[in-house]
Amino acid sequence: MDAVSQLLAEVRARGAVFRRTIMRPPWALRMAGGAPLTLAVMLNGHAWIVVDQHEPVPIGVGDIAVVRGDVPYTVADDPASTPSLVVTSADYCPGAEGVDHASRPARTCGTPSDEAPVLVSGAFERWGDLSDRLLRALPAVLVVSTEGGPYPSAETVAEEIAQDRLGQQLVLDRLLDLMLVSALRTWFDNPDTNAPAWCRALNDPVAGAALRLLHDAPAHPWTVADLASKVGVSRAALARRFTALVGEPPMSYLASWRIALAADLLRETDHTVDTIARKVGYANAFALSVAFKRLRGTRPSDHRSPIPVPYTPAGPTPTVLPPGRRG
Repeated sequence: MDAVSQLLAEVRARGAVFRRTIMRPPWALRMAGGAPLTLAVMLNGHAWIVVDQHEPVPIGVGDIAVVRGDVPYTVADDPASTPSLVVTSADYCPGAEGVDHASRPARTCGTPSDEAPVLVSGAFERWGDLSDRLLRALPAVLVVSTEGGPYPSAETVAEEIAQDRLGQQLVLDRLLDLMLVSALRTWFDNPDTNAPAWCRALNDPVAGAALRLLHDAPAHPWTVADLASKVGVSRAALARRFTALVGEPPMSYLASWRIALAADLLRETDHTVDTIARKVGYANAFALSVAFKRLRGTRPSDHRSPIPVPYTPAGPTPTVLPPGRRG
């Protein structure tokens, strides 16, 4: 399994929270629910994702916005609109100007109307549903088009949200999984985005071959000479090509990858730190702790805490795929 498939295979929503919000302009929602990742789709009308310290990003019908939850942001009809309510995990749909609280279908905020903008959103509520490596690869917000892709339609999602049926939570979980995986695959496939450098380098015959070796056997005691021998180039040629395409030398990348694997294992299993250290290529818990502290600024045992650890975006700005390169 390639590294991208490994990242996406770990996406598993459990108890996903979906809402359909019917708005009355002007409107703006300040998102403060604390979910690690949220997807937003406009069923009708348009909206802007306004991430703090970033340029506003527009989304329209046929777009999926993927937003990391560790960065404060607002969803609004206009970038200049002042938030009229704050959406929290405790009260997803509070009464406030802009949202009508009349009688409504399940999981719906507002009164259905043919003309009103309709925002459909789904959130991964649990940090363990998403790989630490995946979250660190994502920008603050990315927007992709659903046109021509294997996405569930916004209408299908909205219809499911508005009903109460047996087994519905499982259906909603899988819908959220499919929406996220499809959106990320579109993003990874597009060479014009700021997808992780290692992802773009996978197609290179030299750097890509070395990356696959590191991903397939991270616990192996690799050296640059070993990698070069396996790839069939000189040590200098591998180091030069790998660093140019990936952005860091092979051994630095391996250390980061091992720590990312360890972070996932710390959150997802009850293995001892020593056991995890050996699984990812370190001799013992002390060696892992030293590397973890150097790269993450915290100890492995602290990372196991339920308190979310901030994620560093892959790029300085949100990602929006150009219309001609989406899908």
